[in-house]
Amino acid sequence: MKLLSFRYNGQTAFGPKVKKEDAVWNMLAIAEAYGEANFPQTITDGIAAGLDFVEKVRKLTEQAQVDENPDRFKQPFTAIEWLAPLPRTAKNIICVGKNYADHAAEMGAEAPPEKLVVFTKSPTTLAADEQDISVHADVTESLDYEGELAIIICKEGRNIPKQLAYDYVFGYSIANDVTARDIQAAHGQYFLGKSLDGSCPMGPYIVTKDEIPDAHDLSIVTKVNDEVRQNGHTSSMLFSIDELIAEISRYVTLESGDIILTGTPAGVGKGMTPPTFLRKGDTVKVSIEGIGTLVNRFV
Repeated sequence: MKLLSFRYNGQTAFGPKVKKEDAVWNMLAIAEAYGEANFPQTITDGIAAGLDFVEKVRKLTEQAQVDENPDRFKQPFTAIEWLAPLPRTAKNIICVGKNYADHAAEMGAEAPPEKLVVFTKSPTTLAADEQDISVHADVTESLDYEGELAIIICKEGRNIPKQLAYDYVFGYSIANDVTARDIQAAHGQYFLGKSLDGSCPMGPYIVTKDEIPDAHDLSIVTKVNDEVRQNGHTSSMLFSIDELIAEISRYVTLESGDIILTGTPAGVGKGMTPPTFLRKGDTVKVSIEGIGTLVNRFV
């Protein structure tokens, strides 16, 4: 199931993509029409219910399909304002650095890291598919892109055993870990250079984990102005998804709605000769097999 968040007629809503149509089912409208008083009012509340929520959405959309007027529950993509699939998180976005050996090498590492490199991005970095992103020219001259697979956590856990890690995964999305390299270098840490407003566009969907049987068998391609810059594969991760969840949860309690970015493959602007950073007018497209394509223009 491909879930998205959107705004329509001033109301924030969510729902699954309509199969074979460029439209979304408005789950709040469906739930109200069929008297589902306890249906989650936000996608974050729904994620906390895990697969029970997914099953409820399936059943309600099946009812809507046979309604005498199913179109009353659909909004075409052209009529909605896309939002990040999770418009807000309870805490910072958890990010993994140098999780691909080729990217670690292009960033100057003599060897791949033996321990996780973990940092965070502020919740105010979240942005939507097709949203314009500022190049923040007032504070940086070296804005870079990093296409990544994002994990969406569905329930609280601490010290999660590796063999149970996928029980805590709701689904997956696409993220662009936009980074101000000069700020990162000047401050000697990641947070400020990673947390400029809008610097974590995500989407267009959250794809539930039942639709992606092996998240380590997905291609990741990033294009800048239709030029392929990154052409990687999730099988190349140094630390697997279950390892990431197990290790991070040793120190941090994971909660429903948490986002973990799993790292980026080689091909970022800083790794080019000469380094090539984003400029006004550039369009970045990050595509991940089985999920879709995240598109943002920089202004």
